[in-house]
Amino acid sequence: MSVPRGLTSQADIAGDLTLECGAVIIGSGAGGATMAAELAEAGVDVVVLEEGGYHPTESFTAETGRALRTLYRDGGGGMTFGRPSVLYAEGRCVGGSTVVNGGMSWRTPSRVLDRWAEQEGIEAIRDSDLDPYFTRAESRLSVGRQDSETVGRDSALFKAGADAKGWNIVPNRRNQLHCAGTNSCNSGCPTGAKQSMLVTSVPRALSLGARLFADCRVDRVDRSGPAVSGVTGHVVRPGGRTGPKISVRARTVIVAGGAIQTPALLMRSGLRSASGQLGRNLSLHPNAVVTAVFDTDVTGWHGVHQAFQVREFAADGIVLTAVNLTPTMLAGILPAWGTELGALMADYNRIVTAGPLITDTGTGRIRNVPGLGPQVSYQLTDSDAARAVRGVELTAEALFAAGARRVLLPFDGAPEISSPGELRRLLARPVPRRSIQLYSVHLMGTARMSADPRRGVTGSFGEFHGVPGLFVADASLFPGPIGINPMETVIALAMRNAQRLIELRGSGYTGMSST
Repeated sequence: MSVPRGLTSQADIAGDLTLECGAVIIGSGAGGATMAAELAEAGVDVVVLEEGGYHPTESFTAETGRALRTLYRDGGGGMTFGRPSVLYAEGRCVGGSTVVNGGMSWRTPSRVLDRWAEQEGIEAIRDSDLDPYFTRAESRLSVGRQDSETVGRDSALFKAGADAKGWNIVPNRRNQLHCAGTNSCNSGCPTGAKQSMLVTSVPRALSLGARLFADCRVDRVDRSGPAVSGVTGHVVRPGGRTGPKISVRARTVIVAGGAIQTPALLMRSGLRSASGQLGRNLSLHPNAVVTAVFDTDVTGWHGVHQAFQVREFAADGIVLTAVNLTPTMLAGILPAWGTELGALMADYNRIVTAGPLITDTGTGRIRNVPGLGPQVSYQLTDSDAARAVRGVELTAEALFAAGARRVLLPFDGAPEISSPGELRRLLARPVPRRSIQLYSVHLMGTARMSADPRRGVTGSFGEFHGVPGLFVADASLFPGPIGINPMETVIALAMRNAQRLIELRGSGYTGMSST
């Protein structure tokens, strides 16, 4: 396995390390890798620390179990405390969650940016401000529509159902370059077509002189007086064993670990926000899965991960899409076991899985518990539960319109249904909130931006209020949910905020040294 120049993995580190640099970045996902590339291009001496390992394109296979062990935190099995609990997944590898997401690339809706500007006083955040960064990100990441020949039959059936209902459905925009349609997005793209940070911003940053240390967990952000002075962590050996100590001295620290790990790191570093909002305001776009069985083969694993989105109900906070699940993932959510589960899985090639993404109005909280790490609490509100049920109903309607013969709903104890009439009769009775099966891969908002330090953890450009030299560069920054896939928003904000840092350096800011 070849390793790029400038990248160091745990096997290459024999003893304690002490490094110095202009800016240290924690995390190599959408925010961290983008920041690294932008700052390195400006001549900043950058060190990136990534807790996960380095896994190149040639190592990726369709084996879900291997991917869960090597590319995800905790095997993709995070869970919130609440009724219902919500399963969530975080990427943990070089490239972060961009390695295991579906590659959906959408600009932040104008109404969301306007709300952030008006409610939080955030500077330079409207469409006209972000357009240059969106444009550059889309060019660099080859964002565009899927080649038609790689749209699978599962997506085509879901589109046919939506068309039959007369709904607005749009082709997905993805960061891909002639995707082969192997539907392996969640296990790492085996062709390199998905333009994740692993194959774009990470190699770009390294080619510009950045240094990246994989398998390195940051334990705390260090300070000298009120300002940051670097970070301290350790090498992660195979099996999670603690290896040598690593210390990085830097007067600029950029935390990009995601909406759960970022606040947890800041909390265990003893940092507090005057707003009291650090770790609060967690939004997570709850998703549910509707499983439909057709009479003929669908072979959903032929074709792209997700080709279309139904936007008919976006104003109500509901987006619908079809997403093929691997046998391992599907078996884990089906309401059956033993012989019954075996019978359902025998129909795998005739199954379409689809569901709603909900723009949530409630929020959760991250607490860091010594010895246990971040604990996530989240309570689905009654209105969000009603939206989830409505989204499930709409999804099932589209699947029946496409010709589904049997449909399983994500409600504990719900019977299998075989017609729209049965669906209506079942949902005529209230669905208990605690019975809804939900999951999330969009975690946002726990270090939210606001120009007012009494309302937000960070300022307009990701600077941590009251702690000179400390910045955040991930979806933690979002003041609220955005209602669509968040990756491109994270990347555009990282580009914008990196530009501000570069401008500060040019005007005499001494927090970043050159290579």
